Amino acid sequence: MNNKHRVAQGFFNRDVLKVAPELIGKTLVRKHPDGKEKRYTITETEAYRGEKDLACHAKKGRTKRTEIMYHEGGCVYMYFIYGMYWMLNFVTGTKNEPQAVLIRGIEGIDGPGKLAKQLQLDRSFYGENLSTSERLWIEDPQTTIEYDSHTRVGIEYAGKPWTEKKWRFRLKQNSNR
Repeated sequence: MNNKHRVAQGFFNRDVLKVAPELIGKTLVRKHPDGKEKRYTITETEAYRGEKDLACHAKKGRTKRTEIMYHEGGCVYMYFIYGMYWMLNFVTGTKNEPQAVLIRGIEGIDGPGKLAKQLQLDRSFYGENLSTSERLWIEDPQTTIEYDSHTRVGIEYAGKPWTEKKWRFRLKQNSNR
């Protein structure tokens, strides 16, 4: 495996509001069991920032489901929703600071459920370390991109001010990609 452009562990050991927008334009690499690698440009992310963020799973504290969110940044947090979709998230921040970035879209695929299905992601990725994984990692193409900020999707249950925070980031259509 070529680690030349792999994003270093330290990239994820920062606040989610720095990591989430900086993931836009980065390359998500999925190495399948047959050895084939596929690369996708990340086009949309969404930030979830700890126990005080009422839209974040960590709002209820440490649970079996959210345990990985309390680890050091750079781990994969997978969860299952609606009885049919796996959701891909990357833990950010430092130990005992539960934050995560939901990967909402990649080039050619809009929607986090469709994304996980296309990449054949499931519970087995829960806890995987992006800096050492042989199956999933992030590469930095070292290009300049532009993004827009929007409100998060599907979090009406959290109420204001959480529904108004522009913590969803999308690649601008006219970006250099």
